[in-house]
Amino acid sequence: MLIGIDGNEANIGNKVGIGEYAFRLTTEFSKIKKPNLSFEVYLKEFPLGSLPIKSENFRYKVIGPRKMWTQIALPFDLYFSSPRPDVFFTPSHYAPRFSPVPTVVSVMDLSYIHYPELFNKDDLYQLTNWTSYSVKKASRVITISEFSRNAIIKEYKIASNKVDVIYPGIKEELRIKNKELSMEELKKKFGIEGKYILLVGTLQPRKNITRLIEAFAKLKRDELELVIVGKKGWQYEEILGAPKKFGVEEKVRFLDFVSDEDLPSLYKNAEFFILPSLYEGFGLPILEAMSYGCPVITSNVSSLPEAGGDAVLYVDPEDVSDIASKMEKLLDDKKLRDDLVEKGHKQLKKFSWEKAARETLKVLEEVTSNG
Repeated sequence: MLIGIDGNEANIGNKVGIGEYAFRLTTEFSKIKKPNLSFEVYLKEFPLGSLPIKSENFRYKVIGPRKMWTQIALPFDLYFSSPRPDVFFTPSHYAPRFSPVPTVVSVMDLSYIHYPELFNKDDLYQLTNWTSYSVKKASRVITISEFSRNAIIKEYKIASNKVDVIYPGIKEELRIKNKELSMEELKKKFGIEGKYILLVGTLQPRKNITRLIEAFAKLKRDELELVIVGKKGWQYEEILGAPKKFGVEEKVRFLDFVSDEDLPSLYKNAEFFILPSLYEGFGLPILEAMSYGCPVITSNVSSLPEAGGDAVLYVDPEDVSDIASKMEKLLDDKKLRDDLVEKGHKQLKKFSWEKAARETLKVLEEVTSNG
């Protein structure tokens, strides 16, 4: 069996969200050795060094032109490939148009439907129209939470047995003992002065960072900082202006992208991690925080309770006072922090990228066997 994969989301630098998901699955696929099974990763440009090394059963195919790649270049190549893939997997919302082979598509969430005002016009148009086409044409749809599965079935009116939930894993390198940065080194490298609360996520409205900064300002704790790790996404101007608006511009630090080498130290030294998102397909940073013994606060909406289980403290993401009071509670209650850390270690056992890849492969095999 030959499995074709759209590898473009995996072939970018500074991967987050769908890019991280695509990269981890692609990497795990490269490790699977089964008789008569091979993978061909389709790309717009030559693979970056972070992608797995090609092998006898795992190879790359660069095709062009880049413009209209998924709509024209990819379908054209699939039609005339020899051998042709038995199934094509897209670990993002966008499947090839007019595919001559069965397709399986991953859809993380439907935030663009529930919160359209949080997206740029062009991105919203593409997400709305192309995802609808991809979901309806796909043989199977994979998503990363029961919450998203139910939303996909309801929105696109497709059969429930067409949508599979496969939970993602966490970055294995975060579990490996790296050189831990001391607080003095954190201060030197990132300008962090002392105790801090951590958020990791792209700067975009859905992450609810403006409300978090407003809630942080209510704490009135001079010794405490809010550290925000994440590259600029879209509609981030209000976020960057919030510290000054709420009088905490000296206490909020935007660190942009942080490497996997340094991220563990930021998790491990934080008072706690907080992700008060309005909507998430899953919320991988919650598990990353747990893996380094960092207590977690997150929202009580969308798929976040699936990721957090009983190992986090929940807030109403639209209630600034609730966010502030839960932060106060966790800062003052050491026993609660210790309990959450212990429960977090148990919650982590449910998730791994190796398991996610093998479950994804099972879906792909079922599609080919069903003709």
